[in-house]
Amino acid sequence: MSRIAPLSGFPELLPAQRVVEREIIASLSRTFELHGFANIETRVVEPIDRLAKGGEVDKEIYVLQRLHAESGATPELGMHFDLTVPFARYVLEHAGKLEFPFRRFQIQPAWRGERPQEGRYRQFTQADIDIVGNGELAFHHDVEVMRVMVEALDALPLPPVSFQFNNRKLIQGFYRGLGIADVTTAIRMIDKLDKLPPGDVAELLVEQAGATPEQAATCLELATIRVADTSFVERVRALGVRDDLLETGLAELAAVIEGCASATSDRVSVEANLRIARGLDYYTGTVVEIFMSGYERLKSVGGGGRYDALASDGKTTYPGVGVSFGVSRTLIPLIADGLLTGSRPVPSAVLVAVGDEESRSASVEVATALRRRGIPCELSANAAKFGKQIRYAERRGIPFVWFGRPDDETGEIRHQVKDIRTGEQVDADPTTWTPPQEDLRPRTLTTTHEENQ
Repeated sequence: MSRIAPLSGFPELLPAQRVVEREIIASLSRTFELHGFANIETRVVEPIDRLAKGGEVDKEIYVLQRLHAESGATPELGMHFDLTVPFARYVLEHAGKLEFPFRRFQIQPAWRGERPQEGRYRQFTQADIDIVGNGELAFHHDVEVMRVMVEALDALPLPPVSFQFNNRKLIQGFYRGLGIADVTTAIRMIDKLDKLPPGDVAELLVEQAGATPEQAATCLELATIRVADTSFVERVRALGVRDDLLETGLAELAAVIEGCASATSDRVSVEANLRIARGLDYYTGTVVEIFMSGYERLKSVGGGGRYDALASDGKTTYPGVGVSFGVSRTLIPLIADGLLTGSRPVPSAVLVAVGDEESRSASVEVATALRRRGIPCELSANAAKFGKQIRYAERRGIPFVWFGRPDDETGEIRHQVKDIRTGEQVDADPTTWTPPQEDLRPRTLTTTHEENQ
């Protein structure tokens, strides 16, 4: 049989690696639920015409086809490339059954037909949180959503991450007050600063946004402002541009920075970075990109912002604010570098040994007693010598082996449990014994780059 080659862009995790992903997803879910966000899951497919309206028409959409479908029987369907577009459709479809402001979190795979590379996959998992209003949504929700994601990432075993905030009203008002002819194009050009040198971006501002060289230079000066407090307000005002929308953006950005500051730690920081633009047209206020220390090559590992008109049925508009965190984008490089791993590849904390096949039922009773108290365990596959059963547990990564032997004097079953890592073996009762908390379930182990050398 020929060797099966992996399919590029569709990563698959081994059991111990999957432990890490499940722990991360569980931690994110706990934080989101602590703040009252309800979990939803949307369908995998959407009509192609709806996906194409999602603001990322440059992404290759995987089209879904039946081999023997009747022509024209259903609309052409594609697999969603993010969770925002299907969520907008979900809100419109179920608006009559939702209570607004609607708070949701969603952790699902998405599919995007792009060139596979580190941190960019054709199948990947994202974690999104959003708050959506009916007709209006108060600005304080911007602060809330951003702070929740700060708290969520602070609880994860990641290298330090940085939330870098800006506000579209700030940059739109600045460009308008400066007299830029095409503000929307100017924002898109500034968004290219992570890919192009400033000189090239200045040329694009002149050629495509209608800016003068002096205006382009001032735009780039704005984009250099990056601070961890609200001092950016006076620095922007010092550039001499005046506009009411600019003032609104400055106030909103300052509120986000102040609102998130008390949730920061040595693991998570927040900054005002006036280079951040996020080129998608539907953002209307707060914008954010998330970066991970030591992995700047991945670019952002998350992002989002305020959108006031992404979802609308023609009568009612549903404004919202949200953040997306790239679960696969972040974890797979960390796992590949050996910085994150599962403590063991199986859930079993105990292997219940079998003395002989005639006594297997007694071993089943021990396993049942342990499971009733929430202790994951499994029975030995065969009644081999105890040494072989211990070695089987070692290969499986199971820390404890349970033995039941008749007492030489009384004939009663004497139960003992062995920690195969230390060799310690003690008497135990299957109705009361519990492993140490750190051994009860597989957990995520972390190392630093230095420790991993």
